[in-house]
Amino acid sequence: MQLVDQQASCPLCLGAQASLFHQDNNKRSQRPYYRCHECSLVFVPPEFYLSSEDEKAEYDLHENQLADEGYARFLNRLWSPYKACFEGQSTKQVNLLEFGCGPGPLLAKMMKQDGFNVSLYDHFYYPDTQVLKLNYYQGISATEVIEHVFDAKGVFESWLSYLAPNGHLAIMTKLVKDQGAFANWHYKNDVTHVNFYSVETFEWLAKRYGLGLEIHGADVMIFSR
Repeated sequence: MQLVDQQASCPLCLGAQASLFHQDNNKRSQRPYYRCHECSLVFVPPEFYLSSEDEKAEYDLHENQLADEGYARFLNRLWSPYKACFEGQSTKQVNLLEFGCGPGPLLAKMMKQDGFNVSLYDHFYYPDTQVLKLNYYQGISATEVIEHVFDAKGVFESWLSYLAPNGHLAIMTKLVKDQGAFANWHYKNDVTHVNFYSVETFEWLAKRYGLGLEIHGADVMIFSR
């Protein structure tokens, strides 16, 4: 952990104290990564964010298809414990929001096959903001989304505003471990990834917003009201 950089403001807790955690130094990236002293978020400064056009061009390269069985198994790591949150409820009365679903919303398809009502929102591929209804959804999922979000605080709080009382927020993202692992971590090499979360960060969020938190496996977090 290096000296405090007072200019690096955390996008999640808005804390002003962060330390340089890692520095890229290769042909593809010269990005610095800071770690917040308050919430432990590791983040890239805004001047290294991609433009909307470049960001979408990167997403268009992804090959997640609705018929991809391997991708379905991957998503089931979230869907299985998330679905269990609604046991005993009529699926027809459970409204779910799949946020950041991308061009091939396979998780939403799995949810619908299990009888749930599902709405889709994605800034680039399903941009209909009419589905973003306050206190409407019993469940919100964001699979491999939160690491892309520029406005970490604003988007997390918006999710909570869409979530009904006793609702559940399911998030899938890879977790920061330590500096040594981060330096060689493939996950940071995706130039659309700008915020990196750890167990400590999710515990901070749960405490800050008065939420229950369950961690499933290595990369699935479920918050509950």
